[in-house]
Amino acid sequence: MNLCVIGTGYVGLVTGVVFADLGNEVICVDKNEEKIALLRAGVMPIYEPGLEEMVARNADEGRLHFTSDLSSAVRKSDVVFIAVGTPPKEDGETDLSQVEAAARGIAGAMDRYKVVVNKSTVPVGTGDFVRNVIETNRVRNVDFDVVSNPEFLREGSAITDTLCPDRIVIGAPNQVVAMKILELYAPLERPMIITDVASAEMIKYASNAFLATKITFANAIANLCETVGADVTQVAKGMGLDNRIGPAFLQAGIGYGGSCFPKDTRSLLHTSEKFGCPFPLLSATIRTNDEQPLRFIGRMREAMGTFEGKKVAVLGLAFKANTDDIRDAKSLDVIQALLAGGAQVTAYDPIAMENTKRVYPQIGYAKNAFEAAEGADAVVVVTEWNEFKQINLERLKAAMAGSLVFDGRNLYEPAKMKRLGFTYHGVGRGGVHHRAVTTVSD
Repeated sequence: MNLCVIGTGYVGLVTGVVFADLGNEVICVDKNEEKIALLRAGVMPIYEPGLEEMVARNADEGRLHFTSDLSSAVRKSDVVFIAVGTPPKEDGETDLSQVEAAARGIAGAMDRYKVVVNKSTVPVGTGDFVRNVIETNRVRNVDFDVVSNPEFLREGSAITDTLCPDRIVIGAPNQVVAMKILELYAPLERPMIITDVASAEMIKYASNAFLATKITFANAIANLCETVGADVTQVAKGMGLDNRIGPAFLQAGIGYGGSCFPKDTRSLLHTSEKFGCPFPLLSATIRTNDEQPLRFIGRMREAMGTFEGKKVAVLGLAFKANTDDIRDAKSLDVIQALLAGGAQVTAYDPIAMENTKRVYPQIGYAKNAFEAAEGADAVVVVTEWNEFKQINLERLKAAMAGSLVFDGRNLYEPAKMKRLGFTYHGVGRGGVHHRAVTTVSD
């Protein structure tokens, strides 16, 4: 099938390359000509494991193309995916200006029947919005359908998530057009659900808001654990073994970040308020998440006495491992507080340092974790990179001048850290003296 994907961010680029890998002819479109030139040269605008190799293979085999000519790409395609950015406005409302621009471009280029697929994360009603924009601006009186096909990929595992999704959601106005999109995904042999357009749009937001709430609940429990002397890692394990709850997204930390959860929770809250349906649970989730890094920073300040004149190593800058994305990364909150308090900051991240330099050019950047920790009074672990999980702790301690470790991801065992001479602070680990949880089966 001939496909056009408008937008070459995480969603658009991964969608395009995976469909090309499945044997389709795919044209990826972006108005940024510099970005298109880099993609044609094999240079990726984002870091995603396995992406560069997959792009190169499909481009070499002639199934994947990059262009800034939207009109030509639309005319050559049977199905057009809109995968552009939908950033938040100040009040949380989703900015649909890029979606509108894409729809206008499609309208001007349509020469025959097209299926237009909203792949971007958009609020309920966007399918109708896109249909109205195309109907108002189309040059030729040709028919088209608008479908919602939300993505559920995670940065750092986007290709795997696209090839092996838990489910594929197709929101279509009728069965015929739904089957056309279903045909595209059939080679993946994954569970599919066909709904109306509005329900598909809601599924995406409801899923992300639920996961954000689950993370926030774990963090709220962690805060209570610190007060009552319990260990949240043990509590989360005990909770997660209940099949009704499950272990995923119960890891306590310093708050969720990235390009999806913060934006999508606020957008869903804005939608609920717009339609007069109060959502106090979601309001509390957002507020609690905003407070979580502040609580962590407060504990750092309490343990250190003052940030003034202290040398602090920050390990991890990306909002999560296996990505270079620093959008809403809690590392930025930590660095801001340290600098405001007069600390000297040196940071290290395997991938995200170049992006962070554009935000904080004034701090130091190290070649590895040990160089970052050289002479440090304290080390702050913010991102759960594997190299931090497996780090040589003895060498880390030898590099430091002080002993304080603030573990924002609970990567280390408190008892071991104490034996090695660290003064250890995790998240929600008030009962670190308790022995570790074990699971006994018959």
